[in-house]
Amino acid sequence: MTDIIRDPQAIEQKSFEIIDAEVGEHCFSEQEWPIVRRIVHTTADFDFVANTLITDGAVAAALTVLQQGCAIYCDTNMVLSGVNKSRLTAFGCSISCHVGDTDVAEQAKAEGVTRSIVALRKGVAEGCRIFLIGNAPTALYELLQLCRDGKVEPALIVGAPVGFVGAAESKEELVASGLSQITCRGRKGGSAIAAAICNALLLLAEKGN
Repeated sequence: MTDIIRDPQAIEQKSFEIIDAEVGEHCFSEQEWPIVRRIVHTTADFDFVANTLITDGAVAAALTVLQQGCAIYCDTNMVLSGVNKSRLTAFGCSISCHVGDTDVAEQAKAEGVTRSIVALRKGVAEGCRIFLIGNAPTALYELLQLCRDGKVEPALIVGAPVGFVGAAESKEELVASGLSQITCRGRKGGSAIAAAICNALLLLAEKGN
């Protein structure tokens, strides 16, 4: 009979050991690797080792604003649910998602655009410094336009929209922008990944990295 590991910390540690062993040498820094490893742990997909881009200084910029108690915006309630609230609270951070707000739905219908676009604008108006985009390419496109217009200067953009229409393209536009980012290139992505990246950053901030 197979020995079953029941302790959650032991399960996570064993998973990390397996990931480290299977990946071997990689190009990520000591600060970046825990983030990429967390993505692989969340998805069981080693493609993310090759597909994840972290710009120079992005992690440090994110940790600085997290430790200052910044506001975070995410594009889905699934991302919102997946982020560790106790660690957020410990730093005095807040996180919001407005895609389900009544006023957002009404304005989106009036403009003939997605709720994700209008919801993203609301997050920008709140002064959010970190943006977690795990689902909607339209939200990422809108954020990039607002950056070009000088209406927002994110400390970090997590670009992980998923799908076949606009996901890969929006992320390539993010890459080309040179903005501070953690981007999962290609079609793959998702809310769980965006939340995992945020949680990895919170752990690094907690450790004082």
